[in-house]
Amino acid sequence: YQRRVRSSGINAEYGASSSFSFLMFKFAAPCLRTTQKFAIQKRWLNLHEYQGQELMAKFGIRVPPHQVASTPDEAYKLAQGFNSFDLVVKAQVLAGGRGKGVFSNGFVGGVQLATTPEEVRDLASKMLGQRLVTKQSGPEGKPCDLVVITTRHYLRSEKYFSILLDRVSCGPVLIASPKGGVDIEGVAHETPQYIFKELVDINKGPSPEQLMKLAEKIGFRPELREVAAQQMQRIYDMFLAVDATLIEVNPFAETATGEVLCLDAKVNFDDNAGFRQKQIFAKKDWRQDDPREVQAAQHDLNFIGLDGNVGCLVNGAGLAMATMDVIKLCGGSPANFLDVGGGATEKQVEEAFKILAGDPKVRAILVNIFGGIMRCDVIAAGIVNAARHVNLTVPVVVRLQGTNMEAGRQILDSSGMKIFAANDLIEAATKAAKMAEILSMARELELGVTFELPL
Repeated sequence: YQRRVRSSGINAEYGASSSFSFLMFKFAAPCLRTTQKFAIQKRWLNLHEYQGQELMAKFGIRVPPHQVASTPDEAYKLAQGFNSFDLVVKAQVLAGGRGKGVFSNGFVGGVQLATTPEEVRDLASKMLGQRLVTKQSGPEGKPCDLVVITTRHYLRSEKYFSILLDRVSCGPVLIASPKGGVDIEGVAHETPQYIFKELVDINKGPSPEQLMKLAEKIGFRPELREVAAQQMQRIYDMFLAVDATLIEVNPFAETATGEVLCLDAKVNFDDNAGFRQKQIFAKKDWRQDDPREVQAAQHDLNFIGLDGNVGCLVNGAGLAMATMDVIKLCGGSPANFLDVGGGATEKQVEEAFKILAGDPKVRAILVNIFGGIMRCDVIAAGIVNAARHVNLTVPVVVRLQGTNMEAGRQILDSSGMKIFAANDLIEAATKAAKMAEILSMARELELGVTFELPL
């Protein structure tokens, strides 16, 4: 569960990828090795491949021509317009590793070659309406509602190029490699000498000398270095203009005809800039996200679904991480990361309970509140309202400490609800873990055991 929380929001196509996090850790911010282990969830905007390419084309970045289809027949008609016998059909899902992914119908590969419009239609029929499971999607996979049809390019060489923010130098850093078209994590781990970086003064931008030097280091032929440097500059211009935190092009390719193309890319945007990038943020495909995370985002809650059976409701990211650790220590397994924040209302607490109650894996709920800015009586009132309005069939364990904790406990005690109170976190986590274990065993044995509120 720790790995899932660390990578939340950075594991999707056109979102910060695992390669970004690896390179950021290994090359751009070595000081992070001594800082906090976990990151607060960030709802990064993720765009589909075709959306990212359309955006890049506006900045003069060379991308391959493409068409987008939502049905097999539409794919067939669009393929006819290419007048080419070398086509590629690519599933549009927000997860990396599409090429080796497996669809829910058993079809293998989200990136396929085709030589006729009929083949394109057949491939689209096997992709559309299915869920694609990749190494980054999780076992549930991602829904494939669109496919991209594009022309196949024969490549002379494949490079890697990215721009990201470096916390050490407090500015952008350019990272490039001659070993593109493959997992850049493997290159960085096995042959770090093939990873090159250039720090950029954000007030001046990259110099022509820096860009030409990178183009030479990653193996562009002399006659193409100026073109490659120009493309790098345009990618940097886009990086600033759209408030990106990452643009990763892989492969950054030289074709057999001598063109320099950005064949595939990932773009990550700063959510804090959503108010001035409204057209870009309007492109978000909510269908690709976990429905629970979508529901949480609508109520300004920080939620990440995990694989355990103890639902957690906590205020503060640090306390939430500690709570999950203690649950694990006490023999349980956390089902989620859910931070209601310091200024949550009763309504938000009720919505948080609805999310937890709707998770079929949750067998017990642990509420751990340290009242500072967040008052314990507000949390208690939200818990009581949720228990009355939500069909809770699992036990609830509550630990309240801090501001107005006595008032909060009084609200719980006078509610008539069967809510288990605990004085410290170890006691609360132990109770929740044991209750979750009991209910899980009972349901596995089909004993029909339920827990109803109020009793």
